[in-house]
Amino acid sequence: MKIFFHSIAHGASKAVGSAYAFIAALVLLVGWLATGPLFDFSDTWQLIINTFTTIVTFLMVFLIQNTQNRDSLGLHLKLDELIRATQGARNTMIDLAKLSDQQLTELEREFERICAQEAGAGPEGARNAASAGASDAAPGGCPGVAPNAAGTAPRPVRQNRPA
Repeated sequence: MKIFFHSIAHGASKAVGSAYAFIAALVLLVGWLATGPLFDFSDTWQLIINTFTTIVTFLMVFLIQNTQNRDSLGLHLKLDELIRATQGARNTMIDLAKLSDQQLTELEREFERICAQEAGAGPEGARNAASAGASDAAPGGCPGVAPNAAGTAPRPVRQNRPA
């Protein structure tokens, strides 16, 4: 059953993600609009497109979720392989998705402490420096990382070094 669903979902995601699917949907919509005067724009005429789009949307939710799950799993496996292959990296970072919310929060606090120690400011000093707008500190307090333009995710800070 899983193999059957996977092959159907994979084929459908490729098909509906193509330019041909968009053109087909556009032609279908224009055709539906063109038939409006024939049916005097009746309730039945409107019900046809409403029913069709509801069914398609319902099915697409499952298709999109399946595709997202596969993409996420693939990305996590690639990251796990990089962690495993990197000397000095903690192998405990592999498979973090299986941790509870509390365990993830504890891990986040641990990284805040590590970043604060590397900054030499202590946990509170690093947080204060980050909240004061220090350009080389992220909200977590890690040096060399600054918030992006939206202020939501950290981005690396490039440092100009003589060649």
